[in-house]
Amino acid sequence: MTTFQQRRVALTGSACLQKVEHAFREALQGIFGRLDWLPEGDGSIHRFHVPGDRIGSRNGWYVLFVDGVAAGAFGTWKSAQVHHWSSAGELSATELEESRQRIEQARAQRQAEQQQRQQDAAELAQRGWSNARRADPAHVYLASKHIRSYALRQRAGELLVPLYHSGELVNLQRISATGRKRFLYGGRVTGCYSPLGNISPGKPLYVCEGWATGATIHESSGMAVACAMNASNLMPVALALKARYGDQVQLVIAGDDDRNTPGNPGRTAATAAALAAGALVTFPEWPDDAPPSLTDFNDLHVWRAGA
Repeated sequence: MTTFQQRRVALTGSACLQKVEHAFREALQGIFGRLDWLPEGDGSIHRFHVPGDRIGSRNGWYVLFVDGVAAGAFGTWKSAQVHHWSSAGELSATELEESRQRIEQARAQRQAEQQQRQQDAAELAQRGWSNARRADPAHVYLASKHIRSYALRQRAGELLVPLYHSGELVNLQRISATGRKRFLYGGRVTGCYSPLGNISPGKPLYVCEGWATGATIHESSGMAVACAMNASNLMPVALALKARYGDQVQLVIAGDDDRNTPGNPGRTAATAAALAAGALVTFPEWPDDAPPSLTDFNDLHVWRAGA
């Protein structure tokens, strides 16, 4: 039995699991700073929020194996650098290659499982959309936002907002009467958008975050709008539209202005999306008496309607 195999036997057993998780977290914290959660040693790739990154982002990743010699790796999607860790200390060249192979296997498995979940969600979205009725124009959410229903559909009390990718319906955002929003489990979101209006050559094409904001922009401008659903999706949607339409349209990123949130994530994401896609960018122009709680074009629209 080799020394490597002996170490494997010595560290096998559930009694070591918690020590391994804490030790691996210490390695993570040495790179990323304090973390308030424990890693899972299930051999799957997990994403996590990196301290100091934009709120809500999950750019960090890790994978931890606890069978045999506990070993893992971690990094961020923003960097190609990968950090390797082992409970037995520095890995030999052979052990390092074995670790890399296991990580690639975990990555491939995660990708396959994700693709299957996305396919299942797309099929569910298409069935749900086909069976739903046209949205009630008097739905509480629509009334509270002072917007029309346009082509939305409804199932029971929930509004259904369609999300498309490359022309295919792949997900639904469900909006309750109280404004709670949920996507279908496992459904694709990145690079997907909900369209309003018809895209015309030579005309502006707005890209915004939420559907209510998009409906407000479409109603006031008459131009086509792609609703990306959240700030982190502005750039993927803008780049996808740029690749599809090129210079046929003038992309305009209509950003939220989260002026009371540290770092103003809405303005930051919109500006970054505009720079990446070579687009224009616009933000709400706040009147002097506008409440500081307003953050987007629909907020301004609702406030003016009640003024």
